[in-house]
Amino acid sequence: MTDQLQSLPQVAGPVVENVVNFKSPQDPANPKNWSSQKKIYTSTIVAYTTFVSSWGSAILSPGLAEISELFHVSAEDANLVTSLFVLGFAAGPLVWAPFSERKGRRIPLSIATFGYALFTIAVASANDIQTVLICRFWAGAFASAPLALIGAFVSDMFDFAQRGTAVAILSIMVFLGPIMSPVVGAFIVDSYLEWRWTEYLTAIMAFVALVLQIVFLDETYAPALLASNANKLRLETKNMSFYATHELEAVTFNSLLDRNINRPLRLLFGEVILFLVCLYMAFVYGLLYSLLLSYPFVFVEKRGWALGVGTLPYLGVGFGMILGCISVIAFQPWINRRTVKNNNIPVPENRLPLAILGAVIFTIGLFWFAWGGNQNSTPWIVPTLGGLPIGFGFITIFLSLLNYIVDTYLIYAASAIAANTFLRSLVGAVFPLFTTQMYERLGVGWGGSLLGFIALGMVPIPVLFYIFGRRLREKSPWASTGKK
Repeated sequence: MTDQLQSLPQVAGPVVENVVNFKSPQDPANPKNWSSQKKIYTSTIVAYTTFVSSWGSAILSPGLAEISELFHVSAEDANLVTSLFVLGFAAGPLVWAPFSERKGRRIPLSIATFGYALFTIAVASANDIQTVLICRFWAGAFASAPLALIGAFVSDMFDFAQRGTAVAILSIMVFLGPIMSPVVGAFIVDSYLEWRWTEYLTAIMAFVALVLQIVFLDETYAPALLASNANKLRLETKNMSFYATHELEAVTFNSLLDRNINRPLRLLFGEVILFLVCLYMAFVYGLLYSLLLSYPFVFVEKRGWALGVGTLPYLGVGFGMILGCISVIAFQPWINRRTVKNNNIPVPENRLPLAILGAVIFTIGLFWFAWGGNQNSTPWIVPTLGGLPIGFGFITIFLSLLNYIVDTYLIYAASAIAANTFLRSLVGAVFPLFTTQMYERLGVGWGGSLLGFIALGMVPIPVLFYIFGRRLREKSPWASTGKK
């Protein structure tokens, strides 16, 4: 076992014989060298966990009226049930990201899934609105772990050529959860089970994810694997000189504060590329949670449909997202060819043509839904089909810009993504608080058009970065120049 785990790294001075490393670049113990089958089932477990976590953010939205009546609170207060969960998405990564860098991905993911399940049960059994709101926030904070670690899992296992496809497949689970859960939740709320069983069902799904992680999920973070191997060698050989370089990294409160809070904020407010891209992504993400109230307003409140049936048109957005995901995957070979021509160094702007297309289609979809749903005399299929371009644009914008951030900031990508997650979660928490009031005062047509005009005003963002992005990167102290 010793000669399998040790290597003799080439360093200046004496050879360090007790540094634990992989046997060779092709060592199958390295997650990047795992078989395709193992990568697929590992990704499937992570994808399911991510789906369950995002599912919980919207599952209670059809039950807000029941919660409002049961606990004698206003509709605006009841909307906090969704907003506080999404706010937990902003807070949680501040813990899970650094935790995963020290202890690997598996342990924090399992702890978070267990905590998510427990707080979800607490919501289901709550006897007052305060308990519901507090536990929803903590459920969101625990549920944020897989969302925060998707990029880490992908980079642990896949090289650049495979990364875009892997990110697309895993990331769509972040969005399919809140698309599908309101539909299921509406039928549960409409039945004799009522709103509490939306949470019990979610907790059951979370416990299934936890069992899958415990039984089948192996650690993917190479430094944590090597640290574990070093510890095994120390125990087996009684030789305390074995170590992994990961164990030597000093971790202080100040270093954690700088890496996980100070640096992301400096990047967010000091980098024009990151700020505008994050602003656009936050707006798009906020609209995802705005739609949770838009569709019931159009189909249930205005047209008088039953709650369960009234959420079915929301699936149009989901189908659009699937089409968008397929487009992102189909676009990846073109990006790979352009990368090879650039000495295998990613050119971030190659990600943007699809984002530009998605931005235009997304805007069209918002106006389509707004005016298609404005009059009850308009056939139901018209606003329903408007969900297709919304979903398509949502995914193509989001995934393209997410990859653009990673390619632009490379070694600082984790901090850039943390800034993005924080801002978009804040905006996502705010949107449900004003959506219904906006439609009541402006009407569906002009309320939806207001969002459409904002989206139209943001279309130039990917266009300008496609034209001027390289120049801006060359002037940035943080961004990659795309050159060796």
